[in-house]
Amino acid sequence: MKAVTITQFGGPENLRIADVPDPTFTESQIIIDIRATALNRADLLQRRGKYPPPPGESDIMGLECAGVVSSCGAAVNRVKVGDRVMALLAGGGYAERVAVDARMAIPIPDTLSFTEAAAIPEAFLTAREALFELGNLRAQESVLIHAAAGGVGSAAVQLARVHGAVIFGTAGSEPKLAFLKSLGVNSAINYKNEDFAALINEQTSGFGVHVVLDFIGASYWEQHAKCLANGGRCIVIGVMGGAQAQVNFGQLLFKRHQIKGLVMRTRPLLDKIAMTQVFIRESLPLLGSGHLRPVIDGVYSLDRAGEAHQRMESNANIGKIILKVGD
Repeated sequence: MKAVTITQFGGPENLRIADVPDPTFTESQIIIDIRATALNRADLLQRRGKYPPPPGESDIMGLECAGVVSSCGAAVNRVKVGDRVMALLAGGGYAERVAVDARMAIPIPDTLSFTEAAAIPEAFLTAREALFELGNLRAQESVLIHAAAGGVGSAAVQLARVHGAVIFGTAGSEPKLAFLKSLGVNSAINYKNEDFAALINEQTSGFGVHVVLDFIGASYWEQHAKCLANGGRCIVIGVMGGAQAQVNFGQLLFKRHQIKGLVMRTRPLLDKIAMTQVFIRESLPLLGSGHLRPVIDGVYSLDRAGEAHQRMESNANIGKIILKVGD
């Protein structure tokens, strides 16, 4: 099969289409003939040699896909050949085929194309886990979502909105801020020239927000400590601003703050299956009905993966960047 390979660790120019062996599968797995996949920042790190796949997983990039089931293991009874499915992956999405546990397969609603479906698994499962499982966000509570115009961020905004939360979102350009307002953000903040902690405290009369979705890490912790409400939960999803920070534990104790970390790729399979099944029950119907929607920035052919990576590295994208596989 064809797949995007890394000739050597480094920039996007090192991505090449090559022939690689077809994936093998076990009795509990299925083969998906991939029609589309999507970029994630983890792919950029893997391309640079900074985020290897978990042991035993494919070294091909790609953490999600949408396509058609072409083969089923002997023990599979949840899906059948010909089903349209999408799935969260530990790797292998930048290819024509991938093997995945059948319990990870998410049916694609008839209202969605393969391109739209490919933008869903990583973004919406991550956002849902951060907001509701770790963040315990409830109706009428408030949430600060960083990188809110990105894939996970735009999914989180929509999930928070349909669950009745008050949403503060950050972005770094006027087009992105306008997009956030159209998506339902109550207060869109330009992190490049505005102090988000000060604005939140001003707009909440000093109360702060109940939950923060943090993709930045160390460089934002001091501001998060200032704008988290008593009992507030900071969910760390990324560390683009550094991995080590000084924490005032006295303040943390006094205000009962919680800091929780979230990673998806290296989670045990049973954890990911459980998350997938909850998502199918609680969030998939909202995507099928149009109350939630995947946000797509652009679509590239598989042989233009390098251009797609350059687009993501420029931070210009609004929503997900898709790689179309095949015709």
